[in-house]
Amino acid sequence: MNESYNSVLLETAVAELGKLPGIGHKTALRLALHLLRKEPEITYALGNALIEMRKGVAYCPVCHNISEGGICSICSSSHREKSVVCVVENVKDVLAIERTNEHHGLYHVLGGLISPLDGIAPSDLEIDSLVKRAESECIEEVILALSPTMEGDTTNFYIYRKLAALPVKVSVLARGVSIGNELEYTDELTLGRSILNRTPFESK
Repeated sequence: MNESYNSVLLETAVAELGKLPGIGHKTALRLALHLLRKEPEITYALGNALIEMRKGVAYCPVCHNISEGGICSICSSSHREKSVVCVVENVKDVLAIERTNEHHGLYHVLGGLISPLDGIAPSDLEIDSLVKRAESECIEEVILALSPTMEGDTTNFYIYRKLAALPVKVSVLARGVSIGNELEYTDELTLGRSILNRTPFESK
């Protein structure tokens, strides 16, 4: 049953807000009405911030983390340990690990996990670019910091096999992270300890 908004503009705004992840119809309507009740400047500021973010934020050509132009601040930092690369599923995992202050190396964002059921193949992810980095850069260790799910373990094993012929140490997070949990929802203390106590992949 279609709901009457008495406003095409409101209906359009609710439809667009409803496209965001985790935002259902009722929440989208509540957000739109909230913005209508506030001063116009608040809505303008929100809209401008989103537009400027979309224009100015891109992805680092090296690690595929977010960047405001060219190589990201982590890859370009002279204070990071260039010989250690932490492999994560997405940008949210970079933010989660950075909050622990336990990883001082670089990152490599895959953009997802191997999942045949969802139609996600290795070629859909940034795995080949990781192998090229391991071949061309002075990387001594690759930390596989993927969520301990079936998809995460499958991706871990695939990457390990791809790096097996290279003189690179491959390690995984200690299982302080509960099996089946998404990395971004793991508390900082547990995640930090899992990084510090990482283990060689071949011992798994």
